[in-house]
Amino acid sequence: MKIKTQDHDNFTVVQLDGEFDSEFTELFQNVITETAIKHKVGIVLDMAKVTFIDSEGLERLLWARDYSSENNCQLKVVSLEENCKKILEITRLENEFECYDKIENVVKSFA
Repeated sequence: MKIKTQDHDNFTVVQLDGEFDSEFTELFQNVITETAIKHKVGIVLDMAKVTFIDSEGLERLLWARDYSSENNCQLKVVSLEENCKKILEITRLENEFECYDKIENVVKSFA
């Protein structure tokens, strides 16, 4: 998986690309930690290019939600690929995240 970040005024977009599996959970955790301590209002996980999430990836998503909240930072998810939506539904985690279809809608939510 590849991870890119893009800082905006009050939030950071974290773009994930590839399979979100145990091989990349430490990298993901480091990026979220660094981003949350920048004292941004929010973190947007752009998951348009994530094709699969394994159990470790799901655990890290939940950790990211909790860590962000503990650091007064909102975590929002955008552009979930259909397969990943199904994974969240099957695991009953779809309501654990604030999800948006388009990045524009997430940006408006921070206004």
